[in-house]
Amino acid sequence: MPRSQSKKHAPRKVVVTAGPTRERIDPVRYLSNDSSGLMGFEIARAAAESGDKVILIAGPVNQETPAGVTRIDVESARDMLKAVKNALFGTEARLKGSFGKAGADALFMAAAVGDWRPKRRLSGKWRAKDDGNEVASLELVRNPDILATVGRRKGSRLVVGFALETGSGLKRALAKLNRKGADFIVLNGETALGATRTTVTILGKDGSKDCVQNRTKREVARLLVRLDHTNS
Repeated sequence: MPRSQSKKHAPRKVVVTAGPTRERIDPVRYLSNDSSGLMGFEIARAAAESGDKVILIAGPVNQETPAGVTRIDVESARDMLKAVKNALFGTEARLKGSFGKAGADALFMAAAVGDWRPKRRLSGKWRAKDDGNEVASLELVRNPDILATVGRRKGSRLVVGFALETGSGLKRALAKLNRKGADFIVLNGETALGATRTTVTILGKDGSKDCVQNRTKREVARLLVRLDHTNS
């Protein structure tokens, strides 16, 4: 067990994000990524099994909702940001996917959120090829950074982010941890996409570094839901 974890915790209100986001170019095309959402769904399952109340905010994935979990389906990064703020802070407490004005106790930000979106969504099909050109360009604008946005105002809430990097990625993950206000960052590699097993490095804001080698995502999820920021 990583040293930053406690064996048991009192029931909490937990928000989990999972899967990719989609950024529409036109009615039939979009920008996205290969995230299956499995890690986030396993975290939601593990949290519910440990007695937590769980809201799962899912991008477009083909995963079965774990028992006892409230699921909110979203598509774009902006959709996900709105849902996360509502669940975590109770910004629209009367809507589905809210714990009320008190908000949640913890956020596990496992979704693979798209960094960019088209500056303009076309109302009809993009027909750049009709001009006869061999090269087309698409102007993009930056999406909101969900983890950084909520990290700035998290207060005493536990926030666990994820970093998927090619190569070692350790320096970038550490920078992300410090920049975005998270309590922990879970570093994994591109081989985790679509896989049932993974190797992760759990980085704590106290400088802790715990590596979990070649475990099922369900096993990793059970470790992650026991993370305790009061010891980090």
